[in-house]
Amino acid sequence: MSHIVSIATEVRDPAAIRLACDRLRLPEPVFGRAQLFSRSETGWAVQLRDWRYPVVCDVATAKVAFDNYGGRWGDRSHLDLFLQGYAVEKAKLEAVKKGHSVFEQSLEDGSIKLTVNVRGQV
Repeated sequence: MSHIVSIATEVRDPAAIRLACDRLRLPEPVFGRAQLFSRSETGWAVQLRDWRYPVVCDVATAKVAFDNYGGRWGDRSHLDLFLQGYAVEKAKLEAVKKGHSVFEQSLEDGSIKLTVNVRGQV
């Protein structure tokens, strides 16, 4: 049986953050206090490509803090790619944890199709 789902992403899993960084060939995320332009935030700091300041993921609240100065200090599409990568990696982690297999397919429009084969079903 086929199901299509949309996922509202809450960034709460450090392992999936790390996998999303690997997927996008970003530096490894660092936990701690990170400086944004006018304030600092505590969480997992992710340095996106060509961003002046990191994106900081607070896994306790699922809050993602960033300052890209309206796009002047970082292209929002890079954040969107990170969030997409996080959602894919988190879904794969959860499926494998339950004993399911996962097949990933990149689509022409930039979206990603995940097929989860539930154990015992075809």
